[in-house]
Amino acid sequence: MARLYERVALIGLGLIASSMALAMRREGLAGEITGTARSAETRDAARELGLCDRVCDSAAEAVAGADLVVLCVPVGVMGDVAAEIGPHLVQGATLSDVGSVKQAVIDTVAPHLPDHVQFIPGHPLAGTEHSGPRAGFAELFENRWCLLVPQPGNDPAAIERLRAFWEAMGAHVDTMDAAHHDLVLAVTSHAPHLIAYTMVGVADDLRRVTDSEIIKYSAAGFRDFTRIAASDPTMWRDVFLTNRDATLEILGRFTEELFALQRAIRTGDGEHLHAYFTRTRAIRRGIIEAGQDTDAPDFGRMKARK
Repeated sequence: MARLYERVALIGLGLIASSMALAMRREGLAGEITGTARSAETRDAARELGLCDRVCDSAAEAVAGADLVVLCVPVGVMGDVAAEIGPHLVQGATLSDVGSVKQAVIDTVAPHLPDHVQFIPGHPLAGTEHSGPRAGFAELFENRWCLLVPQPGNDPAAIERLRAFWEAMGAHVDTMDAAHHDLVLAVTSHAPHLIAYTMVGVADDLRRVTDSEIIKYSAAGFRDFTRIAASDPTMWRDVFLTNRDATLEILGRFTEELFALQRAIRTGDGEHLHAYFTRTRAIRRGIIEAGQDTDAPDFGRMKARK
């Protein structure tokens, strides 16, 4: 694959950024990769792993001369990071991000950017419950979707270049507006994570079930809730606080559905339950047919990945 950017700066060096660095190296997409992270421990780990050509001690240093800058930090601090790096972004640079919320990122980041920067928010729909620079792997984005949210005035060539960048790392790319993105993700990611956190919390509260029984007898359903609930607490706190309207809307719908199922169970309405489960089973089959998961017992996840 031809080089797409001369210098790519990764701000934040967790799972997504480390996977991007490894995928970029594999495909030869960048002449140089720079990176930085807030904690010295993370920067030292990135240096030890050789994730970047240069690991910098400040974001301003990392973005100097970069023609692509990607914010890979929690959405709650993206505005502060943008204020820090804005004066140091070069003419014609593209700034993107990997945040799970888009409208809040646009609202907090855009005011700090100079007019000569192409701001194209993005969101790769990929991840695991693990975090940190050691969690990354080059195949993370393969056959996953990356959503781009172009802004008014974006250069079409800059959008296509960023699209080619994500496609070269194995992702499918689509575009949508910020409000629609945030609603879609509230359905497919944000509400499910909150429900998983809640289910694991409920199990913890049931003192009639001991901790050892919860661990020993975790069947597939509860086990998968715990996998989701192991996700980074800081990231998910910021997601819910910055996408509160869409998440609350979906949680309201979820509550209505839950009440309907409670009523069916209470009244012995087996026909309602069977019809409902048949419809939801078809959705799962659709996900498998779309290549976004497998029907393998371990959901196609490689247990060796840590």
